Amino acid sequence: MSETAASVAKRTSTKAGGVEELDLRQLLAGLTAVRDGDFGTRLPDEGDGLLKEIATVFNGMVDQLSLFTSEVTRVAREVGTEGQLGGQADVPGVSGTWKDLTDSVNAMAGNLTDQVRDIAQVATAVATGDLSRKITVDVRGEILELKNTLNTMVDQLSSFAAEVTRVAREVGTEGRLGGQADVKGVSGTWRDLTDSVNYMAGNLTDQVRSIAQVTTAVAKGDLSQKITVDARGEILELKTTINTMVDQLSSFADEVTRVAREVGTDGRLGGQADVKGVSGTWRDLTDSVNY
Repeated sequence: MSETAASVAKRTSTKAGGVEELDLRQLLAGLTAVRDGDFGTRLPDEGDGLLKEIATVFNGMVDQLSLFTSEVTRVAREVGTEGQLGGQADVPGVSGTWKDLTDSVNAMAGNLTDQVRDIAQVATAVATGDLSRKITVDVRGEILELKNTLNTMVDQLSSFAAEVTRVAREVGTEGRLGGQADVKGVSGTWRDLTDSVNYMAGNLTDQVRSIAQVTTAVAKGDLSQKITVDARGEILELKTTINTMVDQLSSFADEVTRVAREVGTDGRLGGQADVKGVSGTWRDLTDSVNY
């Protein structure tokens, strides 16, 4: 076990008397304290000559070590515990190994500050909907893995947003049906969202195309087609309206044709067209034929 400064001083004081021996005991006690991490010991510098120079050097060394320790501890606490980035250790007058250690601590704190701030900027940009930013700071190890993960996430979100926007524009604005979002490498919620957008676009495509086919057939005089695609809500109302219209037009056409054939061809007078549920122009036309 290491001895304390007090025990060393007590042990050496029994060897001999005299001023020089006392000074040496004090120096040994001070060095022992420094070895044990105690920077509170000082040597008296009231004398002169070599012993005074030794005391001055020793006390200066202890002051620098104490300042170095407090600065490194402060930076480590601020950056590592309190999250206050940007801290730097300031130890005036150190050189050699102590200077190298101070520079190493400052380099570590500076690198960590740059890395975390860059990551925070990109994460904040993503949170506000800006997908143009990516992490560019030089990193290694686990921080590099985090950088790659975030940058990949930004790429995927950007691709997702671009694809969804494209499909929405093509289907919803330009009327180009059949569009599907193609987002590579996504999974989880992003995969679910992509599938939902594609499902919506696919359903809308099927419904609108079915409606278009039936209305085109009606325009060409073909009353044999009806909308069969599955629909809900307002699309279901539109489907029901068009199918009812087709039924009424078909009934109207059949009745007018029957009356025309009976009266005009068969010579069977007195026929009347009976078209259920028609109104407006169709009612007027029915009445006109009957009249």
